[in-house]
Amino acid sequence: MAIFEGTFTNASTLKVGIVIARFNDLITNKILSGCLDCLKRHGLDTSELSNQVDIVWVPGSFELPIAAKTLMKKKSYDVVIALGAVIRGETSHYDVVISEASKGISQVSNENNVPIIFGVLTTDTMQQALERAGIKNNLGWNYALQAIEMGTLIKNLN
Repeated sequence: MAIFEGTFTNASTLKVGIVIARFNDLITNKILSGCLDCLKRHGLDTSELSNQVDIVWVPGSFELPIAAKTLMKKKSYDVVIALGAVIRGETSHYDVVISEASKGISQVSNENNVPIIFGVLTTDTMQQALERAGIKNNLGWNYALQAIEMGTLIKNLN
């Protein structure tokens, strides 16, 4: 029996793309910071001159799938991380955005055989979003760990 798992010791060989929504940037900037900190601590070059990590900003979470798709056509990535924050409001806009973003990200991942980590916070309040972006913990760190695990797993399976 063969068992395959991602590892955290070979992360320094990964090529990572990050697509991030500018909407709710108070939250998304904090998540990005946690994400980059984790990647750096696992051996990836996150400097401005890095050829290992690319960051693409988009207006909102709805635009994450098309940016991820276009990014993957431009370069070869082991894993992509989609970061955003959608906070429930008084209209149904929240439901539409999160539904389309999640479906689109899943579709792009499957079509390109590249894992995309779904790092889009979906909260009812700004307070909940702030708690997940650093007040209690920073989920950006978790998203980066998921990316490292999935990126190394897929590399090991190929």
